[in-house]
Amino acid sequence: MADRISPGKSRAVVLLSGGMDSCVCAALAERDYNVAAVHISYGQRTEDRERRAFLAICDRLAIGDRLLVRNEALKTIGGSALTDPNIGVPESHAVGSDIPVTYVPFRNAHFLSVAASWAEVIGAEKIYIGAVEQDSSGYPDCRAAYYRAFNEAIRLGTKAGRIEIVTPLIAMRKSEIVRLGLELNAPFDLTWSCYSREDSACGLCDSCALRLCAFRDAGFSDPIPYAALQDV
Repeated sequence: MADRISPGKSRAVVLLSGGMDSCVCAALAERDYNVAAVHISYGQRTEDRERRAFLAICDRLAIGDRLLVRNEALKTIGGSALTDPNIGVPESHAVGSDIPVTYVPFRNAHFLSVAASWAEVIGAEKIYIGAVEQDSSGYPDCRAAYYRAFNEAIRLGTKAGRIEIVTPLIAMRKSEIVRLGLELNAPFDLTWSCYSREDSACGLCDSCALRLCAFRDAGFSDPIPYAALQDV
């Protein structure tokens, strides 16, 4: 599918995992910029399903400029339930106040580095990422201060120093993100958030629980299938 190229619009790179938040981010960026989307597989449990979601969302939003990258380092390093099969993905009720085992150590730095490199090559001025600090699992690389610091690193480490990371969802509640996505016609039906399954979302992991709660609080039904709900 061809890009919807709008004369006079600047370029932006969107980090698009295929999840709910990144999908809304892509819809936001597509409204205001000529978008190029990057997807990074890193050996996570649901990487095939997430890649399919990325491609489907790009098709729906008419984003033709796409970059698919494989990061071998994060899987090799391990230390996360998402990349190490010996560490189980906990159900949401078992997640306490500490940073959960689903945190992938310093993952977003890897993602942002790829996006910044590509942005510099294609002349994009913005990098959109769907990081959320309010209703997240407490991941340290989803904090607003982290992105302020990373913006300074990009300013110092690129030729022109004009590329800026944009985090439009960082201070929003998940229910607010759902409402915004519906206003933008973001294709929630194509997204995937589950940490552990690729057929039907488990409905039990922290990511599924946050998502289901967000749709319920927003007053809408989540359009993707959940195994836990089917078994009820």
